[in-house]
Amino acid sequence: MKKTIALVAAAFALSAVQVSYAMEHGMDHGSMKMEHGDHKGAAAHEEVVEGVKATFRVMSMKEHMKAMKMEMPAGMKETHHIAVEFKDAKTGKALTEGEVKLKLQGPDKSEQTKDLMGMQGHFGADFDLSKPGKYGVMCKFKLADGKVRNVKFWHTVK
Repeated sequence: MKKTIALVAAAFALSAVQVSYAMEHGMDHGSMKMEHGDHKGAAAHEEVVEGVKATFRVMSMKEHMKAMKMEMPAGMKETHHIAVEFKDAKTGKALTEGEVKLKLQGPDKSEQTKDLMGMQGHFGADFDLSKPGKYGVMCKFKLADGKVRNVKFWHTVK
């Protein structure tokens, strides 16, 4: 049983690396672009911080994997993909270089912290939002200008 779990985890990790590589090297995954219509729903939160407009989207993993035309990996514990897109507030130019860290506090006070990976115009990572209730989302980011910015908001899962 442990070998099976390890193999599934290794296969998932390898597929994530392959998807990341493909995205970083300009392969067209069409619907991975956040402005594309396949990611359903409006922004979960938008905010302008020191000249940068941050737009957050929270989508189910089923929705996210379908948009990428991929199957859900067996045994995946993450239920949602959180993506954030940064734009210059004045020009609307996409800001795609930088470091982004997101901390999620669940309704039960459990915490998840992850570095968001750059993905064709946005940054994203997968999280477990399986419990209904209010989640505190805290995002710290440093883009190419070197300034550290923060965004905090609540997201409710029904």
